[in-house]
Amino acid sequence: MARMKLSRRCSCSVLVLLLIHLGAALEVPLDPKILDELPQPPTITNQSPKDYIIDPRDNILIQCDAKGNPAPRFSWTRNGTHFNIDKDPRVMMKPDSGTLLIDIVGGGKAETYEGEYQCTARNDRGTAVSNQIVIRQSRSPMWAKEKIEPKMVQEGAPLVLHCDPPSGLPPPIIFWMDNSMQRFTQDARVSQGLNGDLYFSNVQPEDTRADYICYARFNHTQTIQQKQPISVKVMTLNAVNETYGVYSNGTELFGDSLVGERRPNILTPKGSSSRKTVLRGQTLYLECIAEGLPTPVISWTKEGGELPAHRVFEINFKKTLKIIRVSEADAGKYRCTAKNYLGTSSHVITVNVKAAPYWINEPKNLVLAPGEDGRLICRAHGNPKPTITWMVNSFPIDNAPSDISRKIMDDTISFTKVQVSSSAVYQCNASNVHGYLLANAFVNVLAETPRMLSEPDQVYQVIANKPALLDCAFFGSPIPQIQWFKDNQGSVLHGESYELHENGTLEIAFSQKNDSGIYTCVATNTHGVVQNQAILQIKDPTTIIKQPRYQSVQTMGTATFECKVKHDSTLSPTIIWLKNNEELPDDSRHRPSGDVLTIFDVSEEDQGSYTCVVNTTLDTNSATAVLTVLARPSTPASTHDRPDPPADLELTNPRDRSVQLSWIPGEEHNSPIQKFVIEYEEDQFEPGLWRHLTDVEGIETTAALQLSPFVNYVFRVVAVNEIGRSEPSLPSEHYYTQPAAPDKNPSGVEGLGTDPNNLVITWEPLKGVEHNGPGLTYKVSWRQKVGDDEWTSMMVANVSKYIVSGTPEFSPYELKVQAFNSFGAAPEPEIVIGYSGEDLPMVAPSNVRVHVVNSTLAKVHWDPVPPKTVRGILQGYKIYYRKQGSLIKRNKQHTEMKILIFSKDKSHGMLPGLEPFSLYKLNVRAFNGKGEGPASADVTLRTPEGVPSLPENLKITSPMLDSLTLQWDPPLHPNGILKGYTLKYQPINSTHELGPLVEITIPAENETTWTLRNLNYSTRYKFYLNAFTSVGAGSKLTEEAITVMDEAMASRQVDIATQGWFIGLMCAIALLILILLIVCFIKRNKGGKYPVKEKEDAHADPEIQPMKEDDGAFGEYSDTEDHKPLKGSRTPSDGTVKKGVSDDSLVDYGEGGEGQFNEDGSFIGQYSGKKEKETVEGNESSEAPSPVNAMNSFV
Repeated sequence: MARMKLSRRCSCSVLVLLLIHLGAALEVPLDPKILDELPQPPTITNQSPKDYIIDPRDNILIQCDAKGNPAPRFSWTRNGTHFNIDKDPRVMMKPDSGTLLIDIVGGGKAETYEGEYQCTARNDRGTAVSNQIVIRQSRSPMWAKEKIEPKMVQEGAPLVLHCDPPSGLPPPIIFWMDNSMQRFTQDARVSQGLNGDLYFSNVQPEDTRADYICYARFNHTQTIQQKQPISVKVMTLNAVNETYGVYSNGTELFGDSLVGERRPNILTPKGSSSRKTVLRGQTLYLECIAEGLPTPVISWTKEGGELPAHRVFEINFKKTLKIIRVSEADAGKYRCTAKNYLGTSSHVITVNVKAAPYWINEPKNLVLAPGEDGRLICRAHGNPKPTITWMVNSFPIDNAPSDISRKIMDDTISFTKVQVSSSAVYQCNASNVHGYLLANAFVNVLAETPRMLSEPDQVYQVIANKPALLDCAFFGSPIPQIQWFKDNQGSVLHGESYELHENGTLEIAFSQKNDSGIYTCVATNTHGVVQNQAILQIKDPTTIIKQPRYQSVQTMGTATFECKVKHDSTLSPTIIWLKNNEELPDDSRHRPSGDVLTIFDVSEEDQGSYTCVVNTTLDTNSATAVLTVLARPSTPASTHDRPDPPADLELTNPRDRSVQLSWIPGEEHNSPIQKFVIEYEEDQFEPGLWRHLTDVEGIETTAALQLSPFVNYVFRVVAVNEIGRSEPSLPSEHYYTQPAAPDKNPSGVEGLGTDPNNLVITWEPLKGVEHNGPGLTYKVSWRQKVGDDEWTSMMVANVSKYIVSGTPEFSPYELKVQAFNSFGAAPEPEIVIGYSGEDLPMVAPSNVRVHVVNSTLAKVHWDPVPPKTVRGILQGYKIYYRKQGSLIKRNKQHTEMKILIFSKDKSHGMLPGLEPFSLYKLNVRAFNGKGEGPASADVTLRTPEGVPSLPENLKITSPMLDSLTLQWDPPLHPNGILKGYTLKYQPINSTHELGPLVEITIPAENETTWTLRNLNYSTRYKFYLNAFTSVGAGSKLTEEAITVMDEAMASRQVDIATQGWFIGLMCAIALLILILLIVCFIKRNKGGKYPVKEKEDAHADPEIQPMKEDDGAFGEYSDTEDHKPLKGSRTPSDGTVKKGVSDDSLVDYGEGGEGQFNEDGSFIGQYSGKKEKETVEGNESSEAPSPVNAMNSFV
């Protein structure tokens, strides 16, 4: 704060400052004795709201309270005429108040007392009035009786259930519930609108129910009204005819045809655009509800701008846009877009922001002494601009008694050389069509002798080097001049060591022991003199001269911390020990004893920080050390360790900005000290924080320290060797450097506007040790760079930003910020260049033209905007473009707007990715740091034809012997006027070789089917199909298909499979196979040995015996062996029997049964009676009777 030098020559400026103080002081509670004696015009302190809605069942309480001296008298008007409360027994006024209490509970009717009320409070000094309070009783009417027919609606169709609540006062809160008093679940498909209606974007079968009930809650009367239930039946297509016959008698039927998927459509608001007006400061609700299937998703944008950050909310599933604290900047066009995958629909809401009057300068109470000047300012804004009217003591000022000291100039009343008779209460009314503001401000002319409000002979105790504040609260009119004296000395206290505040307080910023004494405050004005005394005692600071040391102790050892304190002899310190900033554990091992803490039987849990806190009634100090707990070593400790801390710090050679520090090094522990680190702590800006000051070589034991002014230093030294850092030394004694003017100015000065009419100047403030003295302030200076303007300056403190208002948009300014303190100024600062706030560009780029490069690329040219119209730093240009539709379909499409950004040095840009044969509209806008300027006139762009995309869904149908039919859909993107299709095809042989290629051109006149004839039967063909425009052909779509085989072969295959004889033959074969299987099964299950085996054993034919040994096939013919296949009995897959396949086949023995083996007759004798059996067995071994072999015989 700037220092005030007291002298009689500056008494005028002091008087002005104290007048400001007085005006503020009368608004807060003062000494009751003073208030009882001071005359004061009435001031309204409490009143009912302007629009006061009452509960008709309760008594009416209309509040009006006021203060003043003498105590005000109250009266009321009702509907503009005097309201005589004495004539109405139901109306009474509270004692010592203007509050009215109207008895309704006792039988009165609330509607009788509806109207406009105004309270008047008057005393000998003037008359104050309240707002015009409009009393209306709340109303909660019921719904009119109505018959609601059931609603039938087709599945997928939209539906709106209307609530149409009755008009209440205030309007009711609407919600929908069922018969069970459960609210309906709302989502993106089903939701309630702002008007209370229930909207279905598309109905589903689960929406069928008979208890949709709309409720209206009237909060003032605490009542809830309900509408008749609404029945809704959702029908599927199959149930339409049946249900319609039942409900057709007077029932509303929605969607009597199949409702399928569809693009969105806005249900509310109606039409493509609407308008909405909102008042400044209110909350704006914009609603957009759409129907469609699938359910549309709603999004919001603001045309030509961004939605206001931190004030905008999307609620009700994004269907409602909520903007709080509306300002004029929120006016504009808001677009809501409903979208599903089938398309979009949008609605534009134009928002106009009006404003009821709001204060720019509300008139303030004015306290003047006789003969002084002053003025009342009543300044308000609004839209439309409000009208200002003045009244005095509740009467129009034109009809009030004349006052030569008063002069009216629109929104200002000036007073010159006022007298006590000029005291009055002035009313300022600012009104427009949206509302009004009424303010009372009194002019109180007082002639009062000075009075002291502070207690006499107060004793102030302050620690040395801390600020001392001596109070001298006073009152008087005219504002007294304040002077301070010390120890009955005749000279007024002034100079750099003292600072006088506006409220009379004397501040000694950096108190010393010699500042102790008796101080006298003297208040003087034209009506008298009064004085008061205060006693200042400066105490020595409490310091810790021996801090606890960091310790490393083995487990089960003992740790001792010592904290020696030096303090003022008149103060009694108390020492508290803390562990990790918390109370010590409550056990016998931790024993604090004053300034010593002993920990016995140390364990690992004792590790941590220990702090001794020293408290007196005036100050506190603390020091901390860390205890490290070590495990007991199993091997001898290393002889190398960190050094011990330095000791015996001493300060010599004191200078204004330097001092010499010396110390004695500690034990090195076999590792030489490499350096000493000197740290400092100061107790004014960052007490308790040790900062690095300098390093010196390890061989040095002294250091010359360069210091900053106005710092109370304390130093410590840390030794560093190869092992690590020592513990810090004990602190040195305090060393205080004398204050001086700042050495440097703030850095990082910048100027950048946030609005078109301001300039925000910012800087990096000086650090605490850079203040160099008390009372640091900054002188912020600015002037326009262009022209010969003088520097404008402002002194500020404790901030790093200053806002200059009323600047022209984006103008260069020269800026500088200079540091000051109570001892002078820093050197002249450097000048930097800043710019006031940008505004939106004024004009759009001109001469916009388009050159079409090809069907998907265009080049846009424009003339740059003139630099003077940018009103900021041009950052570039934006091209907004949107596809309007295809040149084929001639229908408008609502595609999304696309944006391309180009740098500021560009005057042309390319638009890639366009769709061929389409219509586009585009415009160009310049933008700066504030935003976008106006758009250029729309330019139409027509892209030429391109090649089409692939035909869709190529299918081959109706295959015949020599023909195939091809079907397809047109290309999804024809990209021009489709001329036709090119069909190419070629055969593919069995080795996948391609045959000759045949090409056919098919006209595009709705031709999407083509039949190819004269093809080869049973042949695979490969087809290639593409579409073409006048520009060329598109990509090919390929497919393959096969014609059917020869008809005769196909006929034979079909005939043989359907002939009766073939079916009978197959049945006979199946029966024969079944009989053979049964016979074999019986034969194999007889058991025992065959006779042939016995004869073989008896004769022991030497030729046969080796065969037995070789393969073992003719061993015991038992049951178990019958299930094993005979060796060599497998039948080839073609059903033939080849020679040499079976060693025991009868073919090796010839065709006859006699005379072939007659050596002893035994062979023939045994087989002669079993010939049938041999034949069967031979068949069994050579050709098994399987169904597969039987089927193969017919092939």
